[in-house]
Amino acid sequence: MKAIDFAIGPAVRRRLRATLACAACAGVAAVLLLALSGWFLTGAAIAGAAGAASVAAFNYLLPSAAIRGLAIVRTAGRYGERLLSHQAALDAIADWRGSLFGTLAAQDPRTAPALSSGDASARLIGDIAALEDLIVRRPTRPASLIAALAAVVLAALAGWAAAIVLALLLAALPIVLRAAATRWTRAPAEAAADALGQLRTRFVDYAAARPEIIAYGLAARTTEVIEAIAAEADRARAALFVGEAKVAALLAVYGAVAAAAMLAVSRGPAPITALALLAAVAAIEAMAAFARTAVAQASVEQALSRLGQLATLEGMPFQARRERVEALPLQIGDHPLAPGDRIAITGPSGAGKTRLIEALAGLRRPVHALQVGGVAVGDCPFDDLAAQFALAPQTPMLVAGSIADNLRLARPGVDEPAMWAALEVACLADRVRAFPAGLETSLAEAGGLLSGGERKRLSIARAILAERPWMLLDEPSEGLDRATEQVLVARLAAWLAATRTGLILVSHRRAPLALATMTFDIQVMPSIDPSTVLAKSYAV
Repeated sequence: MKAIDFAIGPAVRRRLRATLACAACAGVAAVLLLALSGWFLTGAAIAGAAGAASVAAFNYLLPSAAIRGLAIVRTAGRYGERLLSHQAALDAIADWRGSLFGTLAAQDPRTAPALSSGDASARLIGDIAALEDLIVRRPTRPASLIAALAAVVLAALAGWAAAIVLALLLAALPIVLRAAATRWTRAPAEAAADALGQLRTRFVDYAAARPEIIAYGLAARTTEVIEAIAAEADRARAALFVGEAKVAALLAVYGAVAAAAMLAVSRGPAPITALALLAAVAAIEAMAAFARTAVAQASVEQALSRLGQLATLEGMPFQARRERVEALPLQIGDHPLAPGDRIAITGPSGAGKTRLIEALAGLRRPVHALQVGGVAVGDCPFDDLAAQFALAPQTPMLVAGSIADNLRLARPGVDEPAMWAALEVACLADRVRAFPAGLETSLAEAGGLLSGGERKRLSIARAILAERPWMLLDEPSEGLDRATEQVLVARLAAWLAATRTGLILVSHRRAPLALATMTFDIQVMPSIDPSTVLAKSYAV
């Protein structure tokens, strides 16, 4: 089993090395460009003041060509850095999102973390996106140090004192920036990240509940809640922008101090002094990467903290297709069931019928005495339960995609003839054929064009395609008219007999009970002794 991996893959590492090369070239070129410009302008001014002979002797062609060349190198380097770093970030983020989603999807539902759809979305989208800074800024920091080293070498032309002073100023700058960013931006950054996370979570959850919000007239109240969280996020972001402005101002003042220091300690002629002064300014500007990283650090740390709660989860290996396995006997309470048996679970609402079949499917912890192959359901690995049971739940979940996409969830790689055969058994084939796109008709998560009963039958078709030894049906005819219900029951009975598939059925309607040969009646949800769950059983 494999935990979520936030490491950087080989392809991303190669792209980051190329990014570092581009960033280093751009940084060194920027330092040389500004330093050479200072030397050139000062030298040209001195030559002009010295007279026509000095002007004629001054070679301005080579410095001018060098300045243009350095400007081109800087521009190309910056472009390459931006392009490669963001491509690396996008690749890494895609890998992380895929790893996180795959691991969450592979969790045993009985022990998986309780995440709402909104919270899961916030982590998959917002928190992962916040980690972009880890990739984008990764090569810029060493590139800034390379550029700073080049500036120190140039400052040495004005004397060792100038080089030492500049080196000390540059060494202290990351410490100063981190302290300033912590003081001015950490609190608002954390508040902004928290508010944005809440906003994403609430928005997704409210979007899922939009029919109820509309039906009960809660739109105004929902809007107020969203607006309150958004206002809090706006206030935090405004405070963050103020903090970022303070850090930028500090960097500008620090650059002025460095320039003044170079002017004070330089022992070279005026052109060399100008060269050292502007090299120092360019080096401070190059170190701005540390400022941007320090400002973003709070958001990154909070995202890592939220994702760290999931990073230790282990996912089960994905199997593209599971062949039909040998059917195992079951035991519900004191009642043994052989492979191929068909039973109905009856009882009043709230007695725990749905809980029972969802426990068999591995979706919830069992509260009844259930065994599969002689092993208590609570001790069975989820993978083993998934191999035995195909569930058509009371409230089917569909994915945003085509009808075929939803059917392929049962058994990836299933062909169209098998899909149509399953739809025939589920009494949905004619309806799907009536759509212009047929199996490729697009559905939303809520089912799109399909009614509640049709979504239920699509779920039954999906369970048929799973080819499991046991089928779990929870209210399979709910939402159907009597005629369609009778046809569905007849076709399911024929399919169960032909495939010798076992059945565990929950239904409050009488017609589907004809599918079962035995009925187990549950009177009350067990609280202490699960063995007392089944009050009686009788043959149908």
